[in-house]
Amino acid sequence: MELEERQVHVDHLKADMFVYRLDRPWLGLPFSLEGFLVQNAKQIEVLRQHCDHVFVDVQRSRTPIRAYMAHPRQHEKQRTVVKHVDTATLHEELPRAREAHAQASQLAAKILDDVRAGRRVAVEDVRNAVVPVVKSVLRNADAYFWVTSLRKRDAYEYSHAIHCSLLAAAFGRHMGFTEDVLVNLATGGLLMDVGKTGVDESLLSKPGALTAEETEQVRKHVEHSLQIIEEAGIHHADVREMVLTHHERHDGSGYPDRLMRNQIPLFGRMAGLIDSYDAMTSTRVFRKAASAHHALQQLYRHGDQLFQREVVEQLMQCLSVYPTGSLVELNSGEVAIVMAQNHARRLRPRVMLLMTAEKVLRENFIEFDLMHQADEAGVAREIVTTLEPGAYGLDPTELYLG
Repeated sequence: MELEERQVHVDHLKADMFVYRLDRPWLGLPFSLEGFLVQNAKQIEVLRQHCDHVFVDVQRSRTPIRAYMAHPRQHEKQRTVVKHVDTATLHEELPRAREAHAQASQLAAKILDDVRAGRRVAVEDVRNAVVPVVKSVLRNADAYFWVTSLRKRDAYEYSHAIHCSLLAAAFGRHMGFTEDVLVNLATGGLLMDVGKTGVDESLLSKPGALTAEETEQVRKHVEHSLQIIEEAGIHHADVREMVLTHHERHDGSGYPDRLMRNQIPLFGRMAGLIDSYDAMTSTRVFRKAASAHHALQQLYRHGDQLFQREVVEQLMQCLSVYPTGSLVELNSGEVAIVMAQNHARRLRPRVMLLMTAEKVLRENFIEFDLMHQADEAGVAREIVTTLEPGAYGLDPTELYLG
């Protein structure tokens, strides 16, 4: 049988991989010159002290060897970082954000319907969905977030794909990635759960714990998603990494490969956070949506357990203390919705006043900048608490705010 070997970075070595040769001579290392099957963390640590990468025999290994395992931090080192600034005001960008959102929604539905029908995903549909979103986010991210917060969500799988695409683009903008990288991120966000179209809906919406067999069925969506994007001709490493690793977790408790810490590519770590955040802030059959503020706090509590704390902190900075679309109560007793961020003073965003201090819906909604404006008595309005979605019977999607 012909030898099939793969280069694997030592940070990605796992038990049951057969190390066939090294990037240095075997001399001085306590291993067989003919290679060995990795059995424990101590062996990996010895290799880490002496090697950058090794070559693994695919045939004699008992664990999957993924393409990204060769260079776990290659992309992160080579990224060009830029400082993005808004080139349009909130109100200037709103019409373009609405148009981009409508187009992305229509194409996301088409993509998922195509997959269900056994048709191949059209690359041009994916690009036409994500590129306008990225361009809008680059001009003014708050405008797109404001538009999405005022639109009723369709079925979870559709809205989840659209929102993950937006979140990925906005997160990438915050991290300073270039436009072409943001397109990859938005593509990964759109498609990372596309394989769930092949999972029984009753399992995805089951309120109780899944059995071991059911869990295995759901987890297969990762491989299915990867197969779908490969058949579509989407081969970029950024997208593949997001699809394949967004369910891996910092402590090694994720799937499919139980990667941990830096073994998980950066875009996989970002995608895992985005996926979890949107799931928490979405209404599901088995639970109500959490507020954006509460979801971020929950993610932070799991920092360095399920998620890398530094990446969580970056997402919190990206979305701010009170993310756009959040319902909040002011020190005046009034209820408002966050419209846009003041990045110089994150506790004082631009809001729209919806209810009076007596919790009566206002006849006219008023935009109010907490950073620069005070009330009629000259007292500065401040946010005192966030509110759960639906508080006081408010549904922003029914108030014609946009």
